[in-house]
Amino acid sequence: MRKVVLDTETTGLDPKQGHRIIELAAIELEGRRVSLRRFHRYLNPEREIDAGAVAVHGLTYERLQNEAKFADIVSGFLEFIEGAELIIHNAPFDMGFLNHELNLLGLSPLQNAVVDTLKVAREMHPGKKNSLDALCSRYEIDNAHRSLHGALLDTELLAEVYFAMTRGQKSLLGEDAPATRKPAVLSTDALRPKLRVLQPSVEELAEHLLQLADIDKASKGACLWKKMEGTL
Repeated sequence: MRKVVLDTETTGLDPKQGHRIIELAAIELEGRRVSLRRFHRYLNPEREIDAGAVAVHGLTYERLQNEAKFADIVSGFLEFIEGAELIIHNAPFDMGFLNHELNLLGLSPLQNAVVDTLKVAREMHPGKKNSLDALCSRYEIDNAHRSLHGALLDTELLAEVYFAMTRGQKSLLGEDAPATRKPAVLSTDALRPKLRVLQPSVEELAEHLLQLADIDKASKGACLWKKMEGTL
C-alpha cells in the first residue's frame, strides 16, 4: 500500500467553531525513502486566524488572502492520497479538519487507512513527551531549523521520525536496504515572517550588570554569570 505523510496548519483548534485549514502538505514515501512526489498548498481560509495559531505557524490572513480556497484544490488532493495509508502525528486533529472541509463541500469523509504516530509513540515511550520535537530529539533527527510550525517541513520531519520508529520492521516489510538518512529540507517560503530579535537597551544592560553584582556579592564571588562576563 502507498504511504503518504500528511500535515495541516489551521486558523485555530476546533473546526466545530468554524476554524479552517490554511496549509496542507502530503509527501509520498517510496519504501523507506521520501519520494519527490508531494502535494503542498497554502489556502485562503476566508476568515481571520487566531493570534495563538499565528504564534505557532506565523501565517496571517493578510498573507493568505490571495491563495486558493480548499474547494479549488480538493480534487487534486484527493487524487494524490487516493488508496494511500496516511501517516499523521495526532491524526484525529488533522482528519477532523480535513473531513470538516470535505463536509462543507458536500463530499464524503476520507476512508483512507491512517497511522497515528502520536498514538504509536505513546505506546513505545509511555510517560515521555511525544511531540514531534521530542521525537526528533529522541531519534537524533535534525530539526534545528523548525523555529515555526509548517505543514511541509513537519511532514518531512515526521517521515524521518516514522522511519526511525519502524526501523525494526524493515525485514518484515521486505525492505532490507538501508534507509537514506538526511536532515529534512526546510521549505523556502520567503513570505514567512522572520523571527524578531530584540536587543537590550543601554539602561537594561546597566540594570543587568547591577543585578549580577548583587548576586556575586550575596554568593561571595560564586556567581557563574559574573565569572563568564566578557567571554560570551
